[in-house]
Amino acid sequence: MLSKRLIICLDVRDKKVTKGVKFQGNVDIGDPVEMAAQYYEDGVDELVFYDITASAEGRPIDIEMVAEVARTIFIPFSVGGGIRNVDDMRRALLAGAEKISVNSLAVKNPDIIREGARAFGNQCVVLGMDAKFVGVSEKFPSGYEIVVRGGRTPTGNDALAWAKQAEDLGAGEICLNSIDADGTKEGYELNLTRMISENVSIPVIASGGAGHPDHIVDVLTQGRADAALIASMVHYGDYTCRGIKDYVAARGVRMRAVAL
Repeated sequence: MLSKRLIICLDVRDKKVTKGVKFQGNVDIGDPVEMAAQYYEDGVDELVFYDITASAEGRPIDIEMVAEVARTIFIPFSVGGGIRNVDDMRRALLAGAEKISVNSLAVKNPDIIREGARAFGNQCVVLGMDAKFVGVSEKFPSGYEIVVRGGRTPTGNDALAWAKQAEDLGAGEICLNSIDADGTKEGYELNLTRMISENVSIPVIASGGAGHPDHIVDVLTQGRADAALIASMVHYGDYTCRGIKDYVAARGVRMRAVAL
C-alpha cells in the first residue's frame, strides 16, 4: 500500500498568497516563496500553486515565481492558472515545476490533456476538478456538476464522467475540489471523493473543507483519497505539517515520512 501524501495549496494573486471561503472573500496572507520554504522545512510532501487571476486577466502564469519557488524547495510542486497551451506547460516545467494542473482549459479543450501527456508524460498532467452538488438526475447521474471560474460558471459536465474521460485522455492525477466544502473547515466531501477515487485508477487528491486532522483521516480512509490537500489549517497557524502527519499516522494511516 502506497503511503498517503499531505499537500498544501497556495492560491496566488498579485504575488501574494490569498485565501477565501467557497472562492469568495479572499484576503492576502503572505509571500508565496517564503511560505513555500516554511512548509518545505515543516515536512509537507508536495505543494500546489494556483495563479488564480492569470486566466481572467488573459496572461500566462507567473514564471518568475515558479522559478523562484523551484530554487527554494526540494519537493514536488505543481502549478496551475494561466496555462493556455503545451508551450505554457513546457515553460512552467522548465522553470522547475514538476506537474501542470489544468482545469478550465481542459473543460474547454479536453485535447490539452492528451497533448500534455504525450509531450511530457502522464505524471506531469493533473486535472483540476471543481465539483458542485446539484442532485442526481439524468443529466448528472453522479449528482455533481463540474463548474469553472471559481464555481460561478456551470459546464453541464457530470463530475464522474469527466473524471473518467480525463483519465482516458492521459491525466496522471486528479485534484478534486468540492465547491460546497471549500474553505469551510467542516470536512471534505466524502461521498464525492469516494465516488471518484473508486472509479478511476489514477491518484485522487482530495481538496476543500479540511479544518481538523480528523478530516484528513476520514478522507484518506472513508474517502479513499490518495492525498489530502489543505490550506486554511496551516495558513492561519492552527496546525503544522509535522503535527498533522503525526496525528494522522497515529490513527493507522500510512503517511510519507518527514525528513529530519
